[in-house]
Amino acid sequence: MIIVPPPLAVTGSTGKLGGKVAAMLSTAGVKQRLLARTPRKAPPLDGATVLAAAYENTSATRTALAGAETVFMVSASESPDRLEKHCDFVDAALEAGVRHLVYVSFVGAAQDAVFTLARDHFATEEYIRASGLDYTFLRDNLYADFLPGLVGTDGTIRGPAGAGRVAVVAQHDIARTAVAILRDPAPHAGTTYELTGPEALTLGDLARALGETRGEPVSYIDETLEDAYASREPYGAPKWQVEAWVSTYLSIAAGAMERVSGDIEAITGVPPMTFAQLLKTLPVDRS
Repeated sequence: MIIVPPPLAVTGSTGKLGGKVAAMLSTAGVKQRLLARTPRKAPPLDGATVLAAAYENTSATRTALAGAETVFMVSASESPDRLEKHCDFVDAALEAGVRHLVYVSFVGAAQDAVFTLARDHFATEEYIRASGLDYTFLRDNLYADFLPGLVGTDGTIRGPAGAGRVAVVAQHDIARTAVAILRDPAPHAGTTYELTGPEALTLGDLARALGETRGEPVSYIDETLEDAYASREPYGAPKWQVEAWVSTYLSIAAGAMERVSGDIEAITGVPPMTFAQLLKTLPVDRS
């Protein structure tokens, strides 16, 4: 007996966002195929078929994609060759007969974006457009879930963001929006959405909210550009990664992340969580 995998494929199921999407689809009774570089790490979900595939244009990836009509494409892990990986995967999808890619991009994606990694997202979008595939781009704002990890051992968030504002968004809200699109992708073909939280906050605002949740002060220190690079030097990270870290704050300072969009509520009928609401759902870290 030949088992034909479902026409909906999800990448990134071993990660946080892709894992949330896969779990929500399973809970909703939607059959899916999970594409994973290491299949044994894929979550065991009802209605899910796990197939080996990487962001490469190889026979294994093309075989895993064959028969898939819609693919949820989580952006690959940050690396110097991420754009190349994205393009290879798009080529594989095209050759395998995929019809529609739902790609996780980033707000403010542009060729000259201040945030360096947003340039890769824009180039990926352009490559997908040129491929002839139907597409939906989800330009996510900064993940609100990521903010607690920015607090140092001294109880501060440091970066050259000035008084810029950012409409941070919960991964849960991105995931449920993606699921709504994946369950009925046709009306969203050729559309770019901005997925943001309901309010634009300064890093000072975010720090105070984190402090209230922790029960101890958290503050924001506005670094100079020189100090920002110096404070990250001890990590020993490669130059491209340090530039990405620092340019995230510079992008906030430039106003590239301050726009509040109503796309999540328009698609799902439910508004996104505020940062304060999200913090109530996260484990409290007082380390």
